[in-house]
Parts: sequence; structure tokens; C-alpha cells
Amino acid sequence: MNTFIAIVIIFGLLVFIHEWGHLIFAKRAGILCREFAIGFGPKIFSFKKNETTYTIRLLPLGGFVRMAGEDPEMIQIKPGYEIGLKFNSSDQVTDIIVNNKSKHPDCKVIQVEKIDLEDRLFVQGYLPDEEGLVTYPVHEKAHYIHDEEATQIAPRDRQFPSKTIPQRAMAIFAGPMMNFLLAVVILAAYAMMAGMPVDEARVGDVTDDGAAVEAGLEEGDRIVSIDGENVTTWEEMTRIIQGSANEPLMFEVERGNETFEVEMVPEERLGPDEEVQGVVGIYPPTEFSILGSIAFGFTTTWDYTVLIVEALGMLVTGQFSLDHLAGPVGIYSYTGEVAAMGFFVLMQWAAILSVNLGIINLLPLPALDGGRLMFIGLEAVRGKPVDPQKEGLVHFIGFALLMLLMLVVTWNDINKFFL
Repeated sequence: MNTFIAIVIIFGLLVFIHEWGHLIFAKRAGILCREFAIGFGPKIFSFKKNETTYTIRLLPLGGFVRMAGEDPEMIQIKPGYEIGLKFNSSDQVTDIIVNNKSKHPDCKVIQVEKIDLEDRLFVQGYLPDEEGLVTYPVHEKAHYIHDEEATQIAPRDRQFPSKTIPQRAMAIFAGPMMNFLLAVVILAAYAMMAGMPVDEARVGDVTDDGAAVEAGLEEGDRIVSIDGENVTTWEEMTRIIQGSANEPLMFEVERGNETFEVEMVPEERLGPDEEVQGVVGIYPPTEFSILGSIAFGFTTTWDYTVLIVEALGMLVTGQFSLDHLAGPVGIYSYTGEVAAMGFFVLMQWAAILSVNLGIINLLPLPALDGGRLMFIGLEAVRGKPVDPQKEGLVHFIGFALLMLLMLVVTWNDINKFFL
């Protein structure tokens, strides 16, 4: 249950922040955002605020922001159709009743001759029992009413394709960007609460068991040398300890004005790369600083970014196999292990996942944000956009391949963790 709650909170936050980035910068560009969704599939909860419907959907596999102009309008009104019109006090059309006109007895029925809801915003047609054409202006925020559901019209200047290349690129890039910023915030908060690691050969704290507590080490003890080799930094000290599993080491320790020696034998543990390492059971020293915590957030986010990019490079060059990738099942299992280590470790894990989500979405693959940015960049080079139907086909094929990869990775996870 703890793992499930941690997964819901972490992934909900990562997806929300990602899509919120798209939403904020799309709205700043003047794009009509019809829906802000967490998850895919059937709606389980929704509410509307201003122009946007906010929904939570059944399948927690991501999210999306539906911007006007990215897909063809679902409702097409052609000459000869009979529609109902409602007006505001300025005689502008505010509601276009597409069907079920009998449920709107106060609407004015018109047989459409011409209609333009993107550029000139008007509807022209014939009224029953009257001769001659009539023309009515349409309000820029008018709604279709189809099956008793209202959908706001999208004038061309409110559609995604009408915006400049920088505006569209920023609306797409904002999602991954917000994931990187979220990682910075999480790590800065972690440093403010838990303290920032200090690169000194000093004991920050001692575990409940292990060689250090048996030898009587205490918080604040400074390690002067190990087996006669002087150490001044945490990195120098841990390098010697990790390379000396099951080997006795003589530590020179400074406590206040007193200096003494103690022997410890590092216990054998498996490191991140499955290699054997020695540990004595001490934590690094920490310090607290607001400005330092903010700097820690940025520098650690950068470090995570470099590590993930390097791992992706190894995957592309064949140094990693698909067996090393983790899908939803693997991430769920790892999150359970991390959650058992405590809240602060879980914060670091959430930051890593946020950076990972940002990087993956920036890959130049169809259906991802990076693929969409690639098409926008191609438009900037060519001076004209790629045919929307061709671009849509590429994204569809890319999405299908990504789903296939997800199935393969998920099957590997199931075999690894449950079979």
C-alpha cells in the first residue's frame, strides 16, 4: 500500500507538472486549450474552468493538453444544414445548436448557406417563411451545442498552427522544462530539510549497526588517515573503504582535542553496478544553507541529467541491452524499495524520475515532445510546415512503436521481478 501511494503521488505530480508547463505556455501564446488531462481513456472526473476542461482519466499512463488546431474540428457544419442560434445583447451568436433544437425553443432556426467560424466569424442563411439571406456575426467565444455538450469554437488566431515558431516550440518544450525545474525544487527542498552533503572526511551520523558503531565512532568525528594514508575529503575516505571489503583498516580519528586510533573491517555490500564494495556504516556530513540548497538543486539536477544521457548513449551503442530498461512494473518495484529507505531517499528518487521524464520526452522520436519539436525545427528550415496528415501518420506510427517497446519492457520486468 505504501508503494502504491508513493507511485500515485510521484507520478501524479510528475505528469501534472509536465502538462501544466504545456498548458501555461500555450495559454500565454493565446492558444485555446480545450482539455487538460491526467491519464488516458474514459473520464472518471472532470470540471471546467474558463475555457479549459480539467479531467482525470482511467488509465494512469501519462497525460495531455488538447490544443485547438492540433486535430481537425470534430463538428463540421455544411451548407444546407439547419442549426439553431442564440444571441447576446449585441446580436452576436453565442451558441450554435447543431442538433436537438427542440430542446432549445428560444433559439432562432436558420438554414445555412455560408458559415465561417475561423476567420470572418459569421453565419449566413435563410430563416423559415422569410425571403432573402440573413447574416449574423459570431462571437469569438461562441459554442457549438452538440448532444447537449458545449464546445467552444476556435478562431484561427486561437489555434496552435497559427502561432509563431518560437511560440509553438516553447509550448511544446515547456513540458520537459517543467520536469527539470521540478527536480531542482525537490532537491533544493531535500537539501533544506536533510542538509547538503559536505565533501569532508567527517562522520555525519552512524548507522544502528555496522563496524563504525561497534568501534565507537560518533557524529562529528574527523577521519585523519586510514592505514597511514591521509584523507581530507569524503571521496578520498570512501574510495579506500569501498575498495577494502573484509580487510582490517586502521583509522586515525580526531574528536575535539583528542586523537585516537581504531581498527574497523568494512563489511561487504553490492554497489549500484553489482560490484562488491566495503562499508563501515557512516553517513556523510551535512550543512544547512538556503542559497546552498538552491545551488545543490541545480547542480544535482545537472549531475542526474548527465548520468541519464550517458546511460541512453550506452543503450544506443549497444553497451546496455533492453534488459536494463525498466517499465511501469520495474519502476513500481524500485519505488517500493526506495520508499522503504525513508522519505528523503524517496525525494531523491522522485527527482531522478522527473529528470528522466524530461529527457525521454525530449528525444527526437515521433509522438514525443522531442519529435514534435523536430517537425517545428524542420518547418523553420524549410520555410513551410510539413503536411499535417503526413506528420500525423509519423506520430501515429511512432506511438505504436513506443507502445510495443513498453510491452517488451513490461514483459522483461515481469520476468525479472515475479517469475
